[in-house]
Amino acid sequence: MASGLVAWVFASLIGLVTFSAQAAECPDWSKERLTRESQALAEQVQRWDTAYHDEGIALIDDALYDQAVERLATWQRCLGNVPDHRPLSRVTRSSGTLDHPAAQRGLTKADDDGVRRFTSRRENLWIQPKVDGVAITLRYVDGELVEAVSRGDGERGQDWTNRVRQLPAVPSTLPEPISAVLQGELYWRLTQHVQSSSPASGARGAVAGAMAQSSPTAATLERIGLFVWDWPDGPTGMGERLARLTALGFDTASYTQPLDDQRDATYWRDSWFNGPLPFATDGVVIKQAERPGVRRWSSSPPEWAVAWKYPAQQALAEVRGIEFRVGRTGRVTPLVWLNPVQLEGRRISRVSLGSLERWESLDIRPGDQVAIFLGGLTIPQLSEVVWHTQERSPLTPPSPQRFNLLSCFELTPGCDAQLLARLTYLGEQLGMQGIGEGTWQALMGAGVVTHLLDWLDVEPRQLQLAYGIGEFTAAALTEQFQVARSKPFAAWLSALGAPPGSESVRGDWDDLAGYQREDWQAVPGVGPVRAEALVAFFSHPDVQRMALQLQQAGVAGF
Repeated sequence: MASGLVAWVFASLIGLVTFSAQAAECPDWSKERLTRESQALAEQVQRWDTAYHDEGIALIDDALYDQAVERLATWQRCLGNVPDHRPLSRVTRSSGTLDHPAAQRGLTKADDDGVRRFTSRRENLWIQPKVDGVAITLRYVDGELVEAVSRGDGERGQDWTNRVRQLPAVPSTLPEPISAVLQGELYWRLTQHVQSSSPASGARGAVAGAMAQSSPTAATLERIGLFVWDWPDGPTGMGERLARLTALGFDTASYTQPLDDQRDATYWRDSWFNGPLPFATDGVVIKQAERPGVRRWSSSPPEWAVAWKYPAQQALAEVRGIEFRVGRTGRVTPLVWLNPVQLEGRRISRVSLGSLERWESLDIRPGDQVAIFLGGLTIPQLSEVVWHTQERSPLTPPSPQRFNLLSCFELTPGCDAQLLARLTYLGEQLGMQGIGEGTWQALMGAGVVTHLLDWLDVEPRQLQLAYGIGEFTAAALTEQFQVARSKPFAAWLSALGAPPGSESVRGDWDDLAGYQREDWQAVPGVGPVRAEALVAFFSHPDVQRMALQLQQAGVAGF
């Protein structure tokens, strides 16, 4: 491969972050840089926390937030520190915090293998949707609501009692004069919500926003529902617990299902992910029916329950580098190369930004953290820059004025990428079998093809100078080149890059080369702009030289 081709294609793929065997763990940065990046990310997370908990504004998607916090913890461990991020406990503007009567315990997150291990070693398991809302603890004494505490840090939370008493979904008085501690989720009511097709519902942020408002409207308060997912000091058996909650007016039983041979964890996870629900979810929770009482609870994750999250529909990815690729028509397209991430079962390592203007507006550099999703569940796309790296690598993109529809028919400095794209397109339009970008790249690298039509007169022995091309392959290529000569005139016009419209006109090259602007505008579907492009194409010196070359080669129409 020619050094010029390599230099051009990857000229801007700089500042690459290389990783050791611990690729998913510690970036191969200096300690000083990792310290700076960690501090900057910690400050960014703090801003997200403050906006979310103080103002009720979600500045970042929930899934991306979780991944960012996990990355911060990883970087802090890489520095030898204990991860110290805790979400802020302030959610309303009122003052005062309260101890949880039973700690709001985080759950261990299990992957597919972890779920199989968990379920294979236990009996009498149940499953619930993991409702995506705001966690709360409710304490009733003699049937009266006396305390409502936000999750906070799991041990202490904000005193929400006055606000929660305004929520129609939370009973202030139970139908029985019992004392109970209930744990659940305040959620934003949705209609026939399907999580797999509408992952970015903003439901959690909507609840947080409503709880933070000084005077939310009655309609806003009506939108907040309650899902009770546990009763720490209630009956130890799941069946009895669900029956008692139903009698108290809580609809927990409808969304708590036993796991058996007929309907396992995968069945319910898929059903709730792809089926309509009245709330947003981000996975499922699998739990044993029997679990310790409240006195044995602590803030550490329990051993008797795990969370099984849905497949990530947005992934946080680190930028390895930027490649500015020049296409056949001269359009400059930035490609963002990523440290690979898994998304919907696919490994994503690059994404196109579509235009140079978009790259300039986002100002993406190696080391930046970006959000990736699958457009239409198939095409990787970049939705936003989640945060910029502190170390900004200089990048010099190619000038868009340098390249156009009539540039780079031959290998001059800077023309590697566009000529390669032209040759690849030509091979497709002329139906060359087994000749793709890799073949053309090898021929260019060996200096065998340095012009769009060099291959017309190349000898088999010359083809063998290219890497990977032996006697057999050279013979096959020569045969395809000969067949291409007999292709129709219209196919050749397209292969040379003629703008659309020329294929609709009868005549040979001389006829079309004689068309003026008004002649082209008389062709159906050809307007002023395209007519100008057609005149420019047929009158361009390089194109006219190629037409003469094809005439001498005996190609029909020239």
